[in-house]
Amino acid sequence: MENDNVCGKLQIYSVEDRGPTHATCVVRCVGGVARTGHRFTASSAPDSFDENISITLTRIIRYGETVDFVDPPHNAKVDFSGEGVSVLERGVIVVSRTL
Repeated sequence: MENDNVCGKLQIYSVEDRGPTHATCVVRCVGGVARTGHRFTASSAPDSFDENISITLTRIIRYGETVDFVDPPHNAKVDFSGEGVSVLERGVIVVSRTL
Protein backbone atom coordinates (compact mmCIF):
# COMPACT_ATOMS: atom_id res chain seq x y z
CA MET A 1 0.00 0.00 0.00
CA GLU A 2 1.40 3.41 -1.00
CA ASN A 3 1.75 6.01 1.76
CA ASP A 4 0.45 9.50 0.83
CA ASN A 5 3.12 11.32 2.84
CA VAL A 6 6.06 9.76 0.94
CA CYS A 7 8.07 12.41 -0.93
CA GLY A 8 10.75 10.27 -2.52
CA LYS A 9 11.84 6.65 -2.52
CA LEU A 10 15.36 5.61 -3.57
CA GLN A 11 16.77 2.10 -3.90
CA ILE A 12 20.51 1.72 -3.28
CA TYR A 13 22.29 0.08 -6.22
CA SER A 14 25.82 0.43 -4.84
CA VAL A 15 27.79 2.21 -2.12
CA GLU A 16 30.88 3.77 -3.69
CA ASP A 17 32.34 5.51 -0.63
CA ARG A 18 31.46 5.58 3.05
CA GLY A 19 32.71 7.28 6.20
CA PRO A 20 31.25 7.41 9.71
CA THR A 21 28.66 10.06 8.76
CA HIS A 22 28.68 10.22 4.95
CA ALA A 23 28.14 7.90 1.99
CA THR A 24 28.23 8.21 -1.79
CA CYS A 25 25.80 5.83 -3.49
CA VAL A 26 24.38 5.02 -6.89
CA VAL A 27 20.59 4.92 -6.55
CA ARG A 28 17.45 4.43 -8.61
CA CYS A 29 14.42 6.57 -7.86
CA VAL A 30 11.54 4.12 -7.44
CA GLY A 31 8.85 6.54 -6.26
CA GLY A 32 8.02 10.20 -5.78
CA VAL A 33 10.64 12.91 -6.19
CA ALA A 34 13.80 12.94 -4.08
CA ARG A 35 15.35 16.37 -3.50
CA THR A 36 18.53 17.61 -1.89
CA GLY A 37 17.88 18.46 1.74
CA HIS A 38 15.27 15.72 2.19
CA ARG A 39 15.67 13.56 5.30
CA PHE A 40 15.32 9.81 4.76
CA THR A 41 14.63 6.67 6.79
CA ALA A 42 15.88 3.26 5.65
CA SER A 43 14.44 -0.22 5.17
CA SER A 44 15.61 -3.55 3.83
CA ALA A 45 12.05 -4.94 3.91
CA PRO A 46 9.00 -3.40 2.18
CA ASP A 47 6.84 -1.23 4.47
CA SER A 48 9.22 -1.71 7.42
CA PHE A 49 11.05 1.57 7.97
CA ASP A 50 13.19 2.38 11.01
CA GLU A 51 12.27 5.95 11.96
CA ASN A 52 15.37 6.06 14.21
CA ILE A 53 17.64 5.89 11.15
CA SER A 54 17.89 9.37 9.69
CA ILE A 55 20.06 10.44 6.78
CA THR A 56 20.03 13.60 4.67
CA LEU A 57 20.39 13.73 0.89
CA THR A 58 23.09 16.36 0.37
CA ARG A 59 23.94 16.07 -3.36
CA ILE A 60 22.51 14.53 -6.54
CA ILE A 61 24.58 14.04 -9.71
CA ARG A 62 23.00 12.98 -13.02
CA TYR A 63 24.99 12.75 -16.26
CA GLY A 64 27.91 14.52 -14.57
CA GLU A 65 25.83 17.53 -13.51
CA THR A 66 24.70 18.44 -9.99
CA VAL A 67 20.89 18.69 -9.91
CA ASP A 68 18.27 19.46 -7.24
CA PHE A 69 16.09 16.37 -7.67
CA VAL A 70 15.74 12.88 -9.12
CA ASP A 71 12.46 11.26 -10.15
CA PRO A 72 11.41 7.81 -11.45
CA PRO A 73 12.75 5.87 -13.23
CA HIS A 74 16.09 7.69 -13.22
CA ASN A 75 19.40 6.73 -11.63
CA ALA A 76 21.81 9.12 -9.95
CA LYS A 77 24.95 9.28 -7.87
CA VAL A 78 24.05 10.81 -4.51
CA ASP A 79 25.70 11.87 -1.28
CA PHE A 80 24.03 11.14 2.06
CA SER A 81 25.05 12.45 5.47
CA GLY A 82 24.07 11.41 8.98
CA GLU A 83 24.65 8.73 11.58
CA GLY A 84 22.40 6.28 9.68
CA VAL A 85 24.65 5.84 6.63
CA SER A 86 26.07 2.63 8.10
CA VAL A 87 22.88 0.75 7.09
CA LEU A 88 23.17 1.64 3.39
CA GLU A 89 23.92 -1.33 1.14
CA ARG A 90 22.71 -2.75 -2.17
CA GLY A 91 18.94 -3.26 -2.18
CA VAL A 92 18.14 -1.03 0.80
CA ILE A 93 15.30 1.42 0.17
CA VAL A 94 15.37 4.89 1.69
CA VAL A 95 12.21 6.98 1.96
CA SER A 96 11.67 10.68 2.64
CA ARG A 97 8.38 11.77 4.15
CA THR A 98 6.46 15.00 4.55
CA LEU A 99 6.06 16.43 8.03
